[in-house]
Amino acid sequence: MIAVVDYGMGNLRSVAKALAHVAPQAQITVTSDASVILRADRIVLPGQSAMPDTMAALEDSGLRDTVLACLRDRPFLGVCLGLQMLFDSSEEGPTRCLGVFAGDVRRFREAEMVQGGERLKVPHMGWSPVVPVRAHPLLAGIADGERFYFAHSYYPVPRDASLTVATASYPAAFTCAVAEANIFAVQFHPEKSQRAGLRLLANFVTWDGTI
Repeated sequence: MIAVVDYGMGNLRSVAKALAHVAPQAQITVTSDASVILRADRIVLPGQSAMPDTMAALEDSGLRDTVLACLRDRPFLGVCLGLQMLFDSSEEGPTRCLGVFAGDVRRFREAEMVQGGERLKVPHMGWSPVVPVRAHPLLAGIADGERFYFAHSYYPVPRDASLTVATASYPAAFTCAVAEANIFAVQFHPEKSQRAGLRLLANFVTWDGTI
């Protein structure tokens, strides 16, 4: 069973639909029931909206400790704010996050949003190439520089550079995927990223949680 954690925020149904497409034999459950989440074999934590609202919703749902428990012992996929929530804090708010990974989440600096004489917009929305910096089972079968869909104004800055699995550029390179042990998390939206995103989700469905 794959549990998509429903804490009242995020694009849950599209994530669940994409998982069902790549794994029709699996039981995909969108749930806020802690007991169901704790029984699941795999966990997906989506996120969409502002970080202060997201962390407040997670606390109000009573699922903070449940999510932390699942992060310790089974394949876990964080998506968008589900990645950012894993770090110590976010500039948005500012907000204290889950503190699973050392580091913070920063906003794109308007003064740095210039490329080829043109000013880029914040948020970063659209398709960007993702460049792996090390191998990982969830990236198997995905070409270097494959394009994924992004929609965000903030990005993670891990204190430990070895957490970074892949980067994207806007316009400077930033971490867009992190991994450690059974945890894999991405800033982009695999459920909106067509073939490449579906391949990543299919890899997650068969991943044993080891690197």
